[in-house]
Amino acid sequence: MEPRDVEAILEIQCTCPEIAQWTMWDYERATRGEMPGWVAEDASDRAGRVAGFLVARRVASDIEILNLAVSAEFRRKGIGATLLRAAIEWAKSIDAEKAFLEVRTSNNAALRFYEKFEFRATGRRPRYYSGPIEDALLLAADLTQRNAGSSAASD
Repeated sequence: MEPRDVEAILEIQCTCPEIAQWTMWDYERATRGEMPGWVAEDASDRAGRVAGFLVARRVASDIEILNLAVSAEFRRKGIGATLLRAAIEWAKSIDAEKAFLEVRTSNNAALRFYEKFEFRATGRRPRYYSGPIEDALLLAADLTQRNAGSSAASD
């Protein structure tokens, strides 16, 4: 993730109300290396238009996926899976044991996606999200027993 990507990331975020709604400053932190961030670019676009992004962070011996979104026109083409695999590879390179994330209880597409990567519900945070107010499901994946999402389908 580079500073030039932030505007496109914000545009994708605006079309994805189900994800965490961050500010420009939040994403700029990732471009400064304060937390890892990845973008997927449209290979058919010479300008390298951003098709999706993922931001994570290290938390002790684990990682947390903080935000992941793919532009609507690029969904179901493996971009989300590629981004998540990149984060899992990074996690393994720092010897992380587990990956954690939160997802809206109503976001069935995301829940199915994360299940393919062996994420399982471990808890719930009542009224975690706003706009609309909704509970978050806490999901976790054991990274010590797997091969970077190799069994996951490309979504």
